[in-house]
Amino acid sequence: MLRLVILVSLALLGQCFENQRIIGGVESQPNAWPWQVSLQGLSGYWYHTCGGTLVHPRWVMTAGHCVDRPGLVYRVALGDHNIYETEGPEQYILIDKVVLNKHWSGDISAGHDIAMVRLAEEAVLNDKVQLGLLPPKGETLPNNYLCYATGWGYTYNGGDVSPTLQQTPIMIVDYKTCSRPDLWGYTVKDTMVCAGGDGSVSGCQGDSGGPLNCEQGGKYYVHGVTSFIYAGGCRFYMKPTVWTRVSAEIDWINEIITKG
Repeated sequence: MLRLVILVSLALLGQCFENQRIIGGVESQPNAWPWQVSLQGLSGYWYHTCGGTLVHPRWVMTAGHCVDRPGLVYRVALGDHNIYETEGPEQYILIDKVVLNKHWSGDISAGHDIAMVRLAEEAVLNDKVQLGLLPPKGETLPNNYLCYATGWGYTYNGGDVSPTLQQTPIMIVDYKTCSRPDLWGYTVKDTMVCAGGDGSVSGCQGDSGGPLNCEQGGKYYVHGVTSFIYAGGCRFYMKPTVWTRVSAEIDWINEIITKG
């Protein structure tokens, strides 16, 4: 999925574009993030291409740029930790429908980089596979709010997809700050969420579509869908990782789930 981006300063985070994984993080405990899925494409074998979030037994939320290639066969791996090994809890389910956000144009700088993919059968919910909680419509988090980015993306520039799920604490950069000219400027929209930019932690290729997990009231809510980073590389100072803001898309998400 590696493709040229419209803006030189942007890089998509899906494996097939320019795979990215968590930079500056550590391996998570197995199934510590039970709503996290590995979105996998088929090309003679199944390979990790993006992350995603299970939001309904039949629906996974991911990035639009991860699934906007017609004809590719996808599945999701649920309850996975090491994507190169079968450890027992995994559920592998084919995708039978892809719904791109109605405002997704293929231009990540325009926003709405989000899609819903329907599973061919219901996921079995248990202690290893659970639904991600979504925030209320319109909710935003304050500057420097602590969240966690998770994914199987690269752990260093030019690396490979991580075998095991990684996690890293990452601080929210609010829209007022992230849209400053010395950060992302007009490229960032208020339908996006920024975090990181300290030069130490970031998303990276392969993390696209995965969740930005933020604790509120003792529960984790998925506030973002991983979208893009600076084309100069992961962990670039003053260039936070950018997510699609889930709370800006709640009505559309619920509409897709309801329609089935």
